[in-house]
Amino acid sequence: MDRAAATRAHVVLMDIRMPVMGGLEATRVLCATPGAPRVIVLTTFDADDYVVEAVGAGADGFLLKDTPPAEIVAAVRAVAAGEPMLSPSATRALVAAARRRPADDRGQAARARLDRLTEREAEVADAVARGLSNSEVAAELCLSVATVKAHVSRLFDKLGAVNRVQIAICVHDARAG
Repeated sequence: MDRAAATRAHVVLMDIRMPVMGGLEATRVLCATPGAPRVIVLTTFDADDYVVEAVGAGADGFLLKDTPPAEIVAAVRAVAAGEPMLSPSATRALVAAARRRPADDRGQAARARLDRLTEREAEVADAVARGLSNSEVAAELCLSVATVKAHVSRLFDKLGAVNRVQIAICVHDARAG
């Protein structure tokens, strides 16, 4: 934690198993600090529960250590630019976890959170849920990238999300439930 703050890192690669404090707890603590760097969990553990917990703790990415180095570098760049990055197995785990939760409760809660958004914020949330980058959202909605970033920041606050994946899950849950 101290190193991340001292180096002013933009992206931290976090392992699940670490001495002193586990990676999931470290991610939770790090992501709760103002101006926190983005986190990619990079681990050998391909367990569904770890993926769900890592994203819930605030991680913007989840990759396995057998990911080719060039893909890790691309993931770091994407996450630094505000895009989530999940290995295919992590994506499957999140989808499976979302399907296991009771749809009615999830949908109602998501709709209640989305009802608090302005019309423009809802449009941005929908675009984020479709996987568009900030620049793609800006082009589609005729906004500046800075304005899109401001809307995404408000979405984090209003939806209680810590990353774009959680915004997408909220929009999906509202539609599905």
